Amino acid sequence: MEEKKEKGNFWLTVATFIVNKRKAIYVLFFIAIIYSIVSVNKVSVNQDITKYLPADSETNRGLNLMEEQFLTYGSARVMVSNITYTDAQKLVDELEAVKGVKEVAFDDSEDHYTGTNALYDITFSGEEEEQVSKDAMNAVREMLADYDTYVSTEVGAEEETSKALAKDMNLILVLAVIIIVAVLLLSTKAYMEIPVLLITFGVAAILNKGTNYWLGTISSVTDSIAVVLQLALAIDYAIILCDRFMEEHETMDAESAVKVALSKAIPEISASSLTTISGMVAMMFMQFRLGYDMGIVLVKAIIFSLVSVFLLMPGILLLFAKGIDNSHHRCYVPNITFAGKLANKTKYIIPPLFVLVLVFAFFKSSGCEYIYDTSSVESAKKSESKIAQEKIEGAFGTSNQLVVMVPKGNYEAEEKALKEIEKLDYVDSALGLANVSINDDYVLTDKISPRDFSELADLDIEIVRLLYVAYAYNQEQYGPVFTGIDEYDVPIIDMFLFLYDQYEQGYVTLDDEMDKNLNELYDTLHDAKQQLQGEDYSRFVLSLRLPVEGEETYAAMDEIRGICKRFYPGKDVILVGNSTSDHDLMSSFGSDNLIISILTALFVMIILFFTFQSAGLPVLLVLTIQGSIWINFSVPALSGEPVFFIAYLIVSAIQMGATIDYAIVISNRYLQLKQLMPIKDAIVETLNQSFPTIFTSGSILTCAGFLIGRIASDATVASIGIALGRGTLISIILVLFVLPQILLFGDYIIEKTALTINLSKYNAREIGGRMSVTGHVKGYIQGEIDADIKGSFQGKMNASLETWVPGKQTNIDMLDGQVPGDGAAEDIGSTEDSGISEDIGSTEGCGSAEAVGKGGDEE
Repeated sequence: MEEKKEKGNFWLTVATFIVNKRKAIYVLFFIAIIYSIVSVNKVSVNQDITKYLPADSETNRGLNLMEEQFLTYGSARVMVSNITYTDAQKLVDELEAVKGVKEVAFDDSEDHYTGTNALYDITFSGEEEEQVSKDAMNAVREMLADYDTYVSTEVGAEEETSKALAKDMNLILVLAVIIIVAVLLLSTKAYMEIPVLLITFGVAAILNKGTNYWLGTISSVTDSIAVVLQLALAIDYAIILCDRFMEEHETMDAESAVKVALSKAIPEISASSLTTISGMVAMMFMQFRLGYDMGIVLVKAIIFSLVSVFLLMPGILLLFAKGIDNSHHRCYVPNITFAGKLANKTKYIIPPLFVLVLVFAFFKSSGCEYIYDTSSVESAKKSESKIAQEKIEGAFGTSNQLVVMVPKGNYEAEEKALKEIEKLDYVDSALGLANVSINDDYVLTDKISPRDFSELADLDIEIVRLLYVAYAYNQEQYGPVFTGIDEYDVPIIDMFLFLYDQYEQGYVTLDDEMDKNLNELYDTLHDAKQQLQGEDYSRFVLSLRLPVEGEETYAAMDEIRGICKRFYPGKDVILVGNSTSDHDLMSSFGSDNLIISILTALFVMIILFFTFQSAGLPVLLVLTIQGSIWINFSVPALSGEPVFFIAYLIVSAIQMGATIDYAIVISNRYLQLKQLMPIKDAIVETLNQSFPTIFTSGSILTCAGFLIGRIASDATVASIGIALGRGTLISIILVLFVLPQILLFGDYIIEKTALTINLSKYNAREIGGRMSVTGHVKGYIQGEIDADIKGSFQGKMNASLETWVPGKQTNIDMLDGQVPGDGAAEDIGSTEDSGISEDIGSTEGCGSAEAVGKGGDEE
């Protein structure tokens, strides 16, 4: 008893301090908002999800090596439709004249011209992220503005995607706010509650977005979707406090009401937020680090939402208190008594059926086809780059580029490997130093003697011999110097580059024509070497006639790797491309899925165990929500649609963490109300009391998800939105029309697995009137109450028996009430020799109350 009093006083003390210091809190929040607004533009956003692959994945290793050791020029595939070949040919010169364009590949083959479509493969002078390439790409777009043009490129794609996604999400946010306002108009009791809720959320969103700067870099997926998810996941925290305030304000002034409401809301909201946070934390354990990225930002979002509700919102409520008083309206959310009656009638039918559906959904969702490449994801709204890619692939077929990196230096092995790879049916082209032709007789890596090099370079044989001797000394290969330099063979590319170095240092002099030829040749060779040979590795660039992902493609990758391993036994061969990225994502998906499923369920069950003090109830609740997840992803399995793996992983965690709250609301109300009335009545009242909360929070999250899915042009974001909206809707249906039957059907299990034994009996007699109460009361009096009280109550009650703590009792003295049937006032108390005290049942008029009999002074 004393412990509970101290606890109540503690939160009331905290709430009083917050309300009394609200002006100082305004100043702190104002400073934080300014800081966050300034910091928003400093947040670095990463568009490339391959950066979040595990550090030891083949793709990650390969990308790092390519960045360190190779030069990769920016490129673009540009298709011009409805053009004749003659006009298309004329455009080549104009494109090559654009500043920053290095090369334009176009000819009359089917690879570049078919029907009335011309395809130009453009190479820029800089890498993808360099400004020279971006400027050249923009110039090409401007030059072709009057043509029917489709452009597929990574040059400048990040900025364009980011701008398009930002525009989409701004529209989604506006629509989401409109929906939220509409929902709140139905579910709130005063119109001026709405600006209070929106201001509180707006501040929380700004703080979270600005503090993303602390994380350094976040993904574009997280950056775009976090605000809407924060809004959908956390706005009910503000609603809870607002509802508490409205209840308390009926009997006390605004400032006192805020203090009492906050003291009650802090523990309730904190407990509610734990399940949501647990789902986000589970994502942070994924090998695919996009889960960590999104998880930490959403955890931070929930924390800032809590901080805004606990610290800022009390002051805002006081600022708007008069407006709230003057703008009352009725709540338009209807009772759903029919659902409670249906639950009573079907409590032996629905649970067994749900088990069958659960098993079916589990196996069906387990057989769902997953895709791992964003280009494979179908979305309601397509980006310009997606449309262009589909148009180009429709006219000229799929082009899947794959890079193979092998140890540097063994030109013979490179040549043999390339020849084997070129023979494969699905290989359109294979480029490496070992198959770049100089003329009809030689490739760059052929080894030739001084005389052959003399003829090839048109140099005096004596000068070439001296060059070969110098080269041998430079390579510390002294044997040929003494045994005969004419028999010394050197790769053409190496000797040309060595010749250029000697020429640059002044050891070799050439006439003007030779000088020009050598410089042009050097540019070509140096370019080729930078692109195809690094410090430790050489690379082959392959073009495959295969889809980006799929078993056929993965089998082809294994075959290519096997060919290279034959010529580089025991050496490291690394493949890099969209296909390897997808394969790595597929490899990590299984373990990530298992981690999220186990950790989310485990975290939630632990929280529920301590919340309800029951072993059986958490299992029933988690199975209900897990069932909604399985049903959610069995829908695309039934329709034959593939699921983007990121959507599955992230939505699984969010759906479990967020929608378990709906199950908690119903279960908590049911457990309380069944102490006050028979369980068949308790379930009806539970659904009527819980529906406004579930309707408000659930409709917002559902609408937000579907809005994202329908409007976002980014395929990743859109797929998450669709799955989240569908999953939330399924969860709502299950907690309203399946969970009640499960609670009724499993009531025996819940009681038997409870840590505290409940012996309430429903043999109460109804009493009514004004009465004095001394003891511990739990229930609803203009809102939920769980406290030790000494005072009077006006209304009607049902009294029933419950176990009590020996030596303590709860007394009810009728002051002017009547007991129906005998017309006499009655004292309902406890007798110490019997070891039982009276439990107060439901009350009418002001709410409901329950005297638990765990202490109190004898009156």
